[in-house]
Amino acid sequence: MAKTKKTNAMRMLDRAKINYEMNTYEVSDKHQHGEQIAKLVGANVEEVYKTLVLENANHDHYVFVIPVNASLDMKEAAHVVNEKKLHLMPLEQLKQVTGYVRGGCSPIGMKHLFPTTIDVSAKNLDKLYVSGGQRGMQIIIQVDDLIEITQAQVAHITHK
Repeated sequence: MAKTKKTNAMRMLDRAKINYEMNTYEVSDKHQHGEQIAKLVGANVEEVYKTLVLENANHDHYVFVIPVNASLDMKEAAHVVNEKKLHLMPLEQLKQVTGYVRGGCSPIGMKHLFPTTIDVSAKNLDKLYVSGGQRGMQIIIQVDDLIEITQAQVAHITHK
């Protein structure tokens, strides 16, 4: 297997001496949904999480990590970070703000450490899959290590 170039997420985990596994998959031209990615990396869909970046009216950014098969409860998400209202950050600003592209946005190693919230469902797992920092790359990490490296809070932020 060809050696993959390390992403910011991997470098940050290496520096923090946090164990993780890397999993790569074929990327297609069109956007791939989490359920497809779970199949491609051979994971249970419940273990694969996506990273969403939201912002308030002042363009303060917040990161939410939720299962790929769930949707973010926008009201609940705003509530847990003490904001009245949040909206998804414009996609064209994603790389500039986070350093990552859509489909490769990792909660680890963004340009800044934004307030991060991980859905409470993660607490039922030992490890989960998050983007490795580029399309076609997933990091498998212990839930507690992810919470630690992102300094995340854990809260209920998805629709039931």
